[in-house]
Amino acid sequence: MNVRVLRIELKRSVAPWAGAVVLTTALAFLYLIPGSWWTSTTAWTAQWTSMALWTRSVLFYLWPLAVGLGALQGLRDHRSKMSELLTSTPRPARHRAATLAGATAITLASAFALLVLVGAVQVVANTEYTHLGWLPISLVGALSLVAGAVLGMGAGRALPSVLTPPALAMGAFVFTVLLQTSLGRTETTTATGLPSTEPNRVSLLSPAVQEVRDALVTLSASVHVGQTIWLLAMAATGFALLVAATPRARLLALTPVLAGAALALLVLPSDPRRMYVVDEAAAELVCDGPVCVTKTQQARLADLAGPGKEALRLLHGALGSQVPVSVRENAAVLPEGSTPQWSRTTVLFDFDDDLIAAAKGEELTRALIAKGLVPGCTPVGWSGFGSDEFAQTVAVGWVLGDLRPLPSTPASLRREVNAKTRPVWKKLKALPRAEQLSRINAMRTAALSCKGDAFDALNGGASR
Repeated sequence: MNVRVLRIELKRSVAPWAGAVVLTTALAFLYLIPGSWWTSTTAWTAQWTSMALWTRSVLFYLWPLAVGLGALQGLRDHRSKMSELLTSTPRPARHRAATLAGATAITLASAFALLVLVGAVQVVANTEYTHLGWLPISLVGALSLVAGAVLGMGAGRALPSVLTPPALAMGAFVFTVLLQTSLGRTETTTATGLPSTEPNRVSLLSPAVQEVRDALVTLSASVHVGQTIWLLAMAATGFALLVAATPRARLLALTPVLAGAALALLVLPSDPRRMYVVDEAAAELVCDGPVCVTKTQQARLADLAGPGKEALRLLHGALGSQVPVSVRENAAVLPEGSTPQWSRTTVLFDFDDDLIAAAKGEELTRALIAKGLVPGCTPVGWSGFGSDEFAQTVAVGWVLGDLRPLPSTPASLRREVNAKTRPVWKKLKALPRAEQLSRINAMRTAALSCKGDAFDALNGGASR
């Protein structure tokens, strides 16, 4: 396929329109529709891996579009009533199929590359941590669009009907939705008894990926390999259908996609913890004395170091020998719905935590003191406001001698928080110093183990 033939094919096909539709709809989705891809450390323009995963996540509808547009392209010869004429020419059918598929493949891959480039330009401005671990995620995403379009072309050639493109697009959309919901999820129960679901091996046959929940999470190498096998087999079936001239040849053309699915399922991991894994290089700690962050957030270390050291100093003055000795970004990635795990000697925090995200300067010191005393026991991935926040408010007020709402407290709840915490704070401050420390230690024990009510412990109640 030379450049002249390719240029002619691009002019007379829907390939340029397919690329334009993919690029514009993806950008419209990411920029115009509010979602979790806009905010926090997992925003699609915040980190390289997050950008790659979010651009892959929109394939839940881009891939069906590519399949449908490919099918529309595959109907071209039938619509123009040229099928018999083309079969009578000496040029091999595979050459014509390669030209047809190549033009669409180039435009779709280019459109996806431009989407990634738009995100990459912004990521460069937002992070100091650069790496190439995100590249396989994006390459598989581009391959999925190409494979889907080629499969659609083959199906359109094999089933020349005006209903084929919309039917294939809808079928592909249902396929991606089912793999991201019922077929691709396994119901589980967390240690706390809360219902949850985890992705299974079948879900990895979807070109799309699940929502990005942590900036340190990436796809494992075995996932890349298994998905590549599956997508190449899909493209092989599409190309075989494009050149097939008999019903028997069309049936044989299904062999690659069936064999590819079977082989991919053997390669793809079955354990969810081996599908979405922690990027060890990204999770490596960068420290300024006792204050550490992961490499992905190393640009924020300068602003965190001062408040972190001040928080440790104040905690030492209040707790004595029971004091935490370091402040560290929490790099542990736990299953959604599980109970958080905390350390008595280290103040663990997350930049996406509402308490940390809402604080700067002196308020950040208060927030880190709160995380050191009552880190919070809300299940991973859940949100709420209750006794842990009340305990944090009283505990920080006890350390600093000044009771006021924490920076993450919603304005609508500040009056309620003050009404619940001020009596407990006054009662605590009126006790002898030894009794104050006893209640604070009981509170920390309940808060760090997540086996009791920290606010009740402050108020003199027994831990549950």
